[in-house]
Formats: sequence, structure tokens, C-alpha cells
Amino acid sequence: MRLDKYLKVTRIIKRRTVANDACDADHVTVNGRPAKASYDVKENDVIEVRFGARTLKIRALSVKETVGKSEAGMLYEVIE
Repeated sequence: MRLDKYLKVTRIIKRRTVANDACDADHVTVNGRPAKASYDVKENDVIEVRFGARTLKIRALSVKETVGKSEAGMLYEVIE
């Protein structure tokens, strides 16, 4: 699944276009490297998203195309 879609499905970022813009602005890294929105997310990838001064670091546990709001948090674990 594309990185921008993964960020939207997991509800880390509310809209896919905003996730795409964050990737273009180098606010998202995967496994320590800057990632484009088209990056193919795999299980156990470490994704880091910078929101201004705050940084969210997660590990992808599962990659599913669609999930309900209550299940979105089960697709990843927060590392930091």
C-alpha cells in the first residue's frame, strides 16, 4: 500500500492529500530515509512523521486497504 494511503487509513493524517504534501516536504521518513508518497509500506517498516516540533515514530504491524475507525490503531504501534 502507498505510504500516503497508509497514513490516511491508520488515521495518523486525516486526508490523503495532506499526507502526500507531508511526504513531498520531507516530513516523513521510512526506516530512517526520506520517503515519497508512492513508497510501498510493508510490515515492520518504521515510519517517522514530523508535525512541527513534535515527531511521531511508529512501526507498521499490518497493512490493510480498509479498516474501521476502531481498528485503525491496531495497524501500528507507537515507538516514541
